[in-house]
Amino acid sequence: MARPDKVDAVVEMRDKFRNANAAVVTAYTGLTVAQLQQLRRSLGENAQYRVAKNTLTKIAAREAGITALDDLFAGSSAVAFVTGDPVEAAKGLRDFAKDNPSLVIKGGVLDGKAMTADEIKKLADLESREVLLSKLAGAFKAKQSQAASVFQALPTKLVRTVDALRAKQEEGGAE
Repeated sequence: MARPDKVDAVVEMRDKFRNANAAVVTAYTGLTVAQLQQLRRSLGENAQYRVAKNTLTKIAAREAGITALDDLFAGSSAVAFVTGDPVEAAKGLRDFAKDNPSLVIKGGVLDGKAMTADEIKKLADLESREVLLSKLAGAFKAKQSQAASVFQALPTKLVRTVDALRAKQEEGGAE
């Protein structure tokens, strides 16, 4: 019979897996409590870092429909549940791991797709969603300005051509 506290822990983590855009599994052996607090702060407001027993985490992930992470739950494991921008959380994990080699990114899942540690590091190299959207909006605005210039130039050229033709006719008619 399962103990109520373990059942509650599984239910809580299952809900976190279901509500998260991404989940990143890490090994944290050798990190102090102060370093773990620093890691939690570096992840930002859109991610929660949770240390839990592998068996309970595996059960919660399966109940949430995620089986791609089963092999990652060996040794000391913790999960970063990301509910916002996964790029920001991946950058936080990568940067923290650079300063603290005891943190090892094992892998994760993004929108239901399994990701290796290398793929998560590549995700961290991307610009944030807001920056990418603003660049896209800037590109659209530039194309619209170019199109407006072209459409504005057509009537101007037409008027100049008509004036040139009229001037030529007047010259030819005056002789």
